[in-house]
Amino acid sequence: QVQLVEFGGGLVQAGGSLRLSCAASGRTGRIFSTYTMGWFRQAPGMEREFVAAITWSGGIYYGDSVKGRFTITSDNTKNTVYLQMNSLQPEDTAVYYCAGSRVRTNIMSTTVYDSWGQGTQVTVSS
Repeated sequence: QVQLVEFGGGLVQAGGSLRLSCAASGRTGRIFSTYTMGWFRQAPGMEREFVAAITWSGGIYYGDSVKGRFTITSDNTKNTVYLQMNSLQPEDTAVYYCAGSRVRTNIMSTTVYDSWGQGTQVTVSS
């Protein structure tokens, strides 16, 4: 496992943007060379939802609800993954979690991730 800490949540008006960061630590070497890093979100009363993931080989995946609006990137030298969120809407309001997985399949499922951050709140006002 690695330790993950998210930054960058907050309150934004509809149509605005936010960038979330997730810093990984706890291993020597470059974490992202062996891990898939994902972003999930969870709204009150809802299940945790897949948002985006970037694999160790650079493959990128998005949930249908964020395609074209969100962008996931990583900086391997800083062991940090980012989620740029544009055109935010009230339905994007949720706690956003960063997660890491050593599994390279089924990466849209929460079950394959063994490292989780504490979450950061994103609130989009209408």
